[in-house]
Amino acid sequence: MNIKDIFKAAGIAGAGGAGFPAYAKQSPEADTFLVNGAECEPLLYTDYTILRLYLEEVAKGAELVVEAGGMKQALLCIEEKKATMLGLAEGQSLAPHTKVKCLPNVYPTGDEISLIYEATGRLVRPGQLPITVGVIVGNVESVYNMYHAMSHQTPVTHSFITIAGDIKQPVVMRVPVGTPISTLFTHLGIMDDVQDKMVLDGGPAMGRVVDVAKDVVKKTTKGFTILPKNTEAAKSRMRSAQSNQGLATTACCQCTRCTDLCPRALLGYPLEPHRMVRTAVCPTPDPVLIKTATLCCGCGICETVACSQGISPRKVIDGFKAQLRAQNMKFTPSETDTYTPHSMRSARRVPASRIKSLLGVAHFDRLPIWQEEPFAPRYVAIALAGHIGAPSVPVVKEGDRVEMGQMIAKAGEGLSLPEHASISGRVSQVTPHYIRIERE
Repeated sequence: MNIKDIFKAAGIAGAGGAGFPAYAKQSPEADTFLVNGAECEPLLYTDYTILRLYLEEVAKGAELVVEAGGMKQALLCIEEKKATMLGLAEGQSLAPHTKVKCLPNVYPTGDEISLIYEATGRLVRPGQLPITVGVIVGNVESVYNMYHAMSHQTPVTHSFITIAGDIKQPVVMRVPVGTPISTLFTHLGIMDDVQDKMVLDGGPAMGRVVDVAKDVVKKTTKGFTILPKNTEAAKSRMRSAQSNQGLATTACCQCTRCTDLCPRALLGYPLEPHRMVRTAVCPTPDPVLIKTATLCCGCGICETVACSQGISPRKVIDGFKAQLRAQNMKFTPSETDTYTPHSMRSARRVPASRIKSLLGVAHFDRLPIWQEEPFAPRYVAIALAGHIGAPSVPVVKEGDRVEMGQMIAKAGEGLSLPEHASISGRVSQVTPHYIRIERE
């Protein structure tokens, strides 16, 4: 099997949160493989923990990808602060073709486009993919999964996650994909801690609100952040789109600061959040401007750091993104357009410590403990659309006995991935959305 077949058979999706199938990124045009360890979201220590415990396996995985793809190099990209915590240094060799690349402690360094520019000096043109500049990017956990797929033919059945925020002791643990959040929190003894609080899948800056009673761990889950509802990170999510629209209409002072600090705009992208806010209240919004919404990485600097009026340009842009998705539209640059990073980019980057403070979560930032003992829930509900692309297609039926690692759903047509049992047991439900397995 070639590397694409191996990654597809193992069901490897981007574990950094996007869920893009890893096999589809592989290309003979790549000369550089970037291992994204720039865990810039406050409170999350998932990648840090994987590197602390399994650095050798991640380095071997990166090396195998480089060799299989005929690439020149791999760079383990990590923020300077965490590199120091791990005893790693700029340029340190981890394998014959794999070295450490230290990045500044700014937010959002982990954004793929920003990461590529910081690590290589190459600028991906707006609307284009990293491969257009000869780069493939893989999250630390994805590369860990790649190593096990290539070396041991092991499929993805578990996710490493951080549980942090307003709890007594943050932890990092490895749990079966499909584990109910309520089961996980009960196991950790924190169900009482989450009452009347907001729980996010991800970090406080970009995480999405989840329903503890209904939602489960997915391949893309990096962690769960538990926040009091009076923190800025929580309050911004509770504000409705209608309320935000009202603020945009009445309170925007047209200062342009949201654009001045936008990481993508600072890279030279034609993304102007201040114009997005203005056009949102127009009866006939500029269609060319609206298409640039697809260039937004969703970091939230525009609302958290920039706006002094309490407006969320991100919410406005998200609304435009939804419209564009429904119409299958996106920004496409002309071949003659040129893009150059802003001359003040370095001075305008937001320190990671600053974003933590403004989100109101700095006092929750504690190094988590590693929960080593295996955890097996009573049941799992494995999503069939846990990745970008077509949903997986079930190959098991209710009543079937399955073993952990067994394929339970094959890849769908086109861009897709298979799914594998994350625990051994009996299939109790097969729906269009998930497969439930009960432990016996």
